[in-house]
Amino acid sequence: MSATRPGVYGLLAIALSGLLVAAPVRATVSAGSAPTALHSETDGDAAADRQAVSHEIERFRSSSISISQAMAIAEARHAGATTADISFDGGSGVPVYRVKTLHNDRIWRYTVNAATGEVMGGEAALPLAQLDLEDRSNLAVLGTITHRLADAVRVAEQAASGKAISGGLVRERGRLNFAIVVISGNDLKEVLLEPPGARGK
Repeated sequence: MSATRPGVYGLLAIALSGLLVAAPVRATVSAGSAPTALHSETDGDAAADRQAVSHEIERFRSSSISISQAMAIAEARHAGATTADISFDGGSGVPVYRVKTLHNDRIWRYTVNAATGEVMGGEAALPLAQLDLEDRSNLAVLGTITHRLADAVRVAEQAASGKAISGGLVRERGRLNFAIVVISGNDLKEVLLEPPGARGK
């Protein structure tokens, strides 16, 4: 949800939603072994980075719940909720999706088991007033556009010919975009989608 994108901490936790019929205003696919968003903070040990990413991809591929299913599970907890951020976390014992939804001026945090779809632990809510100004501004835009992260995931998976592992809001050069990381073959691709109606907000 922040303008800066964290990296792999041994897991692909990107704290960083169409695009249904109409194409987005702008879609950019970056290919390579790892998008900028996925480099670890150490960045000194490229072999360890590749191994961590490979391990994460392997755990993701063996999960039975897709990113779209995990978003639907989290959004169903509150009628009218929309996903603001989601990331796969295969670094702990049980692979999970970490989902943040927006509902009634609060960010709700959920952990969804990637094998069963069960919501693990209790719900955690954070009032928007406690977020910094940029995050509040980004989430305000999310509430005004008709396209959702789930829509962006579908478009990104099609554009990059793969399966999304994470997605969220990111501000690039003053523009709010959905940033989706897609596994395509053995590569990670970052897809930036500017939702219609977000320009100038």
